[in-house]
Amino acid sequence: MAGLRERVEALLPEWERWYPNLFDAAQDLGVIRARVCPPSSLLLSRRHAAVREEATQAFRERWSIVDEGVAPDGDGRAPAAPGPGRRRKARRPGPRRRQSGR
Repeated sequence: MAGLRERVEALLPEWERWYPNLFDAAQDLGVIRARVCPPSSLLLSRRHAAVREEATQAFRERWSIVDEGVAPDGDGRAPAAPGPGRRRKARRPGPRRRQSGR
């Protein structure tokens, strides 16, 4: 398969006279196109969820960790751990109350 530069030069040999860079020429000539994807797929947390899960599973296998009260699957591995929980909101420091009875 020809590289990007070769494909652009095949369509427009003197592309450097007309475009400031190879990517602008390739886009205008239709060699490359942007793909539309859902915004949720752009989140690193979703993109790397499988990698994180694989690392967690490898850690569990390495150290023989099994969740309490959870039976391992048929292949001997423990089910995946739940994701991180919600954090509690920190209380704002408010005015101190006086102690009664003094």
